[in-house]
Amino acid sequence: MKNVILSLSSSIIVAFTGLAQITPIIQPSPRKVQVAILFDTSNSMDGLIDQAKTRIWSIINELSALRYQGQMPSIEIALYDYGNSSLSLDNNYIRLQTALTTDLDLISEKLFGLTTNGGDEYCGAVIQKSMQELGWSTNPLDLKMIYIAGNEPFNQGSIAYNEVCKTAGSRSIFVNTIYCGNYDQGIREFWKDCATIAGGDYFNIDANKQVVHIDTPYDTQINSYNDSLNKTYYGYGSLGVSKKSNQLMQDMNAQSEAISVKTERAIVKSKASYTNSSWDLIDAVDEGKVGVASIPEAQLPAEFQGKTDEEKNALLDAKRKDREAYQNKINELAVERQKYIDEEMKKLPEGQDDFGSAVNASLLKKATQIGYEKEKR
Repeated sequence: MKNVILSLSSSIIVAFTGLAQITPIIQPSPRKVQVAILFDTSNSMDGLIDQAKTRIWSIINELSALRYQGQMPSIEIALYDYGNSSLSLDNNYIRLQTALTTDLDLISEKLFGLTTNGGDEYCGAVIQKSMQELGWSTNPLDLKMIYIAGNEPFNQGSIAYNEVCKTAGSRSIFVNTIYCGNYDQGIREFWKDCATIAGGDYFNIDANKQVVHIDTPYDTQINSYNDSLNKTYYGYGSLGVSKKSNQLMQDMNAQSEAISVKTERAIVKSKASYTNSSWDLIDAVDEGKVGVASIPEAQLPAEFQGKTDEEKNALLDAKRKDREAYQNKINELAVERQKYIDEEMKKLPEGQDDFGSAVNASLLKKATQIGYEKEKR
């Protein structure tokens, strides 16, 4: 019988003390947390991908809890897959799914689009590629993490992993390795060696373990508020329609894993780390990227068309207040949800690390070392 592991995270929430009170959303600081995830998508890695789909919003919730001098850093995530025989050998079977981005819906979309196929896994090459192609910060106060997961010898291919990992370490880019198999076997296959050279952490997981989800009495209401929250997003411009549709699609993808996964996503959407200024009118105006009056009428959401500038701004203000209210209601329930989860966790035996718990543990460890703190409940 397979062991089971928890698909849970410690969602750090600001308490809501009354329905009429709006809790201020902590604004991002100039600091960045940059995370690149490199997935082996060869035939044996279906379980790994399934774990990642389940745990992605847990990881983002942990990232959203980090603070630097009281402010939340901006969160950028990149995604590669490698070792898939459908990819080009000329490119070492490596594919960039998305560069570092704050578009969390895009990360979910790409993750749920991953498929596996046999191939050769060149770990040194994909790490090197991520270092060359991504816009890594040069500020030592920014947290820069690479996570590479797989189950084949780390020293395959023509690119020497030890030199690549040494270069990463010199740039304060911590390479963390997640071996999908036996701990000692991963050491023999050089997964721990890379992490040691680059100042990262080595983990092993059983990628085929079934993930257990603990439903709570608060999930249904949180997701009801999430549905209301979605109605405060107004797509504008060339991306508006497709991005709004994708927001709803990623809700459905999360729900296809479990109600608890959709709840984790809803909690992420209640935080400042979930920003969509490239297509959402409220976020774009709040970040100073556009003004309602400057957008051509045909590119405005239907609800804003045919109105005076004063009427448009009044509608925008009303929808912004609705959004803040729904976010705070989610936060209020999330506090109680986490208390329930904490009690249920005490009843269950500790399990081996899974993809999400491995990432979360190393993120907090490295963040603390360079001066970040985890927001207190």
